[in-house]
Amino acid sequence: MRVPLIAGNWKMNTTVSEAVKLVNELRQGLDEIDNVDKVLCPPFISLVAVGELIKGSSIGLGAQNLYFEEKGAYTGEISPLMLAELCEFVIIGHSERRQYFNETDEFINKKVQAALKAGLKPILCIGERLEQNEAGLTAEVVTKQLRLALVGIDHLSEMIIAYEPVWAIGTGKAATGEQANQTIGLIRHNVSQLYDKKTAQDVRILYGGSVTADNATEFMQQPEIDGALVGGASLKADQFLSIVRQTTEIKG
Repeated sequence: MRVPLIAGNWKMNTTVSEAVKLVNELRQGLDEIDNVDKVLCPPFISLVAVGELIKGSSIGLGAQNLYFEEKGAYTGEISPLMLAELCEFVIIGHSERRQYFNETDEFINKKVQAALKAGLKPILCIGERLEQNEAGLTAEVVTKQLRLALVGIDHLSEMIIAYEPVWAIGTGKAATGEQANQTIGLIRHNVSQLYDKKTAQDVRILYGGSVTADNATEFMQQPEIDGALVGGASLKADQFLSIVRQTTEIKG
């Protein structure tokens, strides 16, 4: 059985003091919930503070991005070696990185390889834009993104995949549970072709895109969905706790 995972992507929100306040509101409640992995992904500046607050708890810590070089003259970038001392997970290939910072599939593949080499667990994001969805290209787009991101990756034991339809991220317009389940089933099929059936059954695939406490049950009831990458709702302690509780009630 795949252990469900709920990750909170705080994006470019919260100062350090705000991050500390949010973790203090979350820690006890999250720590009391079993049979689901919980991961918080604050901005880089708060990784140390959040890491100290969740030390000894059941809560994991992740970064939102990295650069694929270990060190060098790359002003403003954060390397996998820097993150490896601070956290366990790292989000790679988020649609906002693809859209606003022109990250290509080949660039994302370099990041995945660098993260794994450093001992980090990538949360690889893939998903189609609205016009691609409306043109019936969802399967083609996510298949291409997945395959190019995994070039040179021998196994997926340390990987998590997140399906995030771009048209549903931050728009309040989530995919239906059935739509998300169907696409995640396709992703799992692709993994079985790239690797084997066992790998496909073992890898955790999350849904992301306007997940809230109100619609979480719809997604968690789907057999192919192993959790969620939560954006805006992860900034509200009551919402995030509710999503995690619903997940363990259904899948735990």
